[in-house]
Amino acid sequence: MAVEAVVFDWGGTLAEYGDLDMADMWHAAARHLAPDRAEEVCAQLVAVEEASWARVGLDQRSTTLSALLALASAQLGLDVAQAVLEEAATHHLDSWTPHMRHDPQAPATLAALKEMGLGVGLLSNTHWPRAFHEHFLDRDGLTPFIDVRCYTSELTYTKPHPEAFGAVLSQLGVDEATRAVFVGDRPYDDVFGAKSCGMRAVLRPNPAVPPYPVEPDAVIATLPELIDLVETWR
Repeated sequence: MAVEAVVFDWGGTLAEYGDLDMADMWHAAARHLAPDRAEEVCAQLVAVEEASWARVGLDQRSTTLSALLALASAQLGLDVAQAVLEEAATHHLDSWTPHMRHDPQAPATLAALKEMGLGVGLLSNTHWPRAFHEHFLDRDGLTPFIDVRCYTSELTYTKPHPEAFGAVLSQLGVDEATRAVFVGDRPYDDVFGAKSCGMRAVLRPNPAVPPYPVEPDAVIATLPELIDLVETWR
């Protein structure tokens, strides 16, 4: 069936996965909040975030940054949320995450897909608010090439739940999942989730991601490989 749209994962697919370490943000907030307890506060924030992702793996219920900060505040007896907001207001995001980078081949690949007349979407499992991701997409010139950007911090469920995929397809105006391709680095969240909805799934292997017994429709090592692949499916 003809392809109408291509949807991408973010971290590990469009963005370089290895450097997406949120601990630097937590360190900044911890130093801002309680310099004498910075390591303790940072460790607690990391633990709360890890526990949240572990729970998501079980029930696929999404969460938000505000929910994580509220939990950490209760556990520490400190207003973590206020510290993070103040840090965000006084420091540029680039100073928090100096290594946040997109694949340098991403803009040209996305532009080529747009020139083919395809809709382009983004679906990211995240508890960070939209503004966090949009900042980096804007900075690196990707925003004009992505028609729809969905973040699970604004949805009820995360990938691989079908409602997450349904949200981005609906916003793209794709009525049949079989007319869309999903590209991601996670065999379970991305490939299994997309195929379960009827989408074609392309895996961009990431050695840091656990395997899962699912067969992608295609495997790519670089983003430009996607262009000929999608053209063939069209």
